[in-house]
Amino acid sequence: MIDHAPIKKVIIVGGGTAGWIAAASLSKLLGAVVDIELIESDAIGTVGVGEATIPQIRRLNGVLGIDEREFLRATKATFKLGIEFNNWGRKGDSYLHTFGDAGINLTNLHFHHYWLRSVLSGTESSLWDHSLHHRAAYAHKFAHLERVGKTSMTGLAYAYHFDAGEYALFLRRYAEKAGVTRTEGKVETVQLNPENGYIQSVTLESGKIVKGDLFIDCSGFRGLLIGDALKVQYEDWSHYLPCNRAVAIPCESTTPLLPYTKATAHEAGWQWRIPLQHRTGNGHVYCDGFTDQESATQTLLDNLDGAPTADPKHLRFTTGRRKEFWHKNCVSLGLASGFLEPLESTSIHLIQSNVSRLIQLFPNRDFAQAQIDEYNRLIGKEYDTVRDFLILHYKLTQRDDTEFWRYCRNMEVPDSLTAKMDLFAQNGTIYHDPEDLFRESSWVQVMVGQNLMPSGYHPMADRLDEKQLSDFLGSVKTLIEKSVTPLPAHQDYVAAAVRPS
Repeated sequence: MIDHAPIKKVIIVGGGTAGWIAAASLSKLLGAVVDIELIESDAIGTVGVGEATIPQIRRLNGVLGIDEREFLRATKATFKLGIEFNNWGRKGDSYLHTFGDAGINLTNLHFHHYWLRSVLSGTESSLWDHSLHHRAAYAHKFAHLERVGKTSMTGLAYAYHFDAGEYALFLRRYAEKAGVTRTEGKVETVQLNPENGYIQSVTLESGKIVKGDLFIDCSGFRGLLIGDALKVQYEDWSHYLPCNRAVAIPCESTTPLLPYTKATAHEAGWQWRIPLQHRTGNGHVYCDGFTDQESATQTLLDNLDGAPTADPKHLRFTTGRRKEFWHKNCVSLGLASGFLEPLESTSIHLIQSNVSRLIQLFPNRDFAQAQIDEYNRLIGKEYDTVRDFLILHYKLTQRDDTEFWRYCRNMEVPDSLTAKMDLFAQNGTIYHDPEDLFRESSWVQVMVGQNLMPSGYHPMADRLDEKQLSDFLGSVKTLIEKSVTPLPAHQDYVAAAVRPS
């Protein structure tokens, strides 16, 4: 008989960012109808070494009703307007992938087509001359700005840099206050129902047995439930994203406090720089097929802005994802679901997106296959589109100074990405897939930033005569300058935001 009874008990195995995002979100939206228990062990460390995010995290904080000032204080956060990519197209190249659009879209045509028309006529230079975010970021300024005056130009879209460990603790306090039970302990065995293969319970090292209806696997790379117990396979994307190691180390803060992340390409990978209030997070993501741990660590140490404040932390990973994210009565989140390197700061978004989809498709105890299939389709598509966007950065390199970069520029890539690059190269067209996390402006900025310039533009851009086009482009620059000049310094704005009321 099919059991249509509602879910009564949700068990989350693993804490960290993934576990506590799940616990906080479920307690906020379903806490009145389900009991939630999270199992974690203080003896098991988390991967988090500092986090950069994308603007979607503000939706999560908004749903949870989190006060931004309280959040900034608790997580040592700063504001983020984008990511600066150095040495990716060619050594010496630099561009900023911002969270905002360049310019102003005009009569149903994206701004970059008007810019392309000007470039191809030889009268215009950088796309970022028309970017509000670029101008504010490099002026080291920030403020909450919803819209630019009375124009159609949106204001500053932003995310955060924060301490991932502190964020997990912040969400833990939130979730426990909302009624989530935290159980200290390490899962030793997983018991499956012999009739249907569903998870019945987990047994802790202490001998305690914890039963549930729905199990959420936040156990990290191991995938204790989804992988070890349920044998869901992992799809390896190392061919497209060959980096498989990282070394991370914090260092002392330096001024000015930058409102953007840095991603600097090195000989066999790239280095992140994430500015927090109290320190700077740094890491070197690399491929051990092209360099060794000692060399990679030394490269990172040689490129720190300040003195190290801890010993290096080494990580191993395989880029890819589970072939199923939800199998039977188990849903995987975070590293148990898959790993996409932190090049575009997508890890926390994928956690919150997956939790959101789970809540939308929340099952009864029958675990209808239609709901499971739709969840796996949606999450799989999101992983695939993020994967393509990350591959784009590597594939579009013109570097040939090392074996690693020669591999990247010559590797075969998914047909979906090839089609996107070919379409843009013709006349600057980006077809936006509704399931694609990244907006049209993001694809344009990375393609142009890494020297893929279209040979044409959309003919609607010819509706303006030459003077109208020149005046339009010039007015955008003027508007941006007037908007950024009065903004406060990012460092001052953060200091004022975290100051006790």
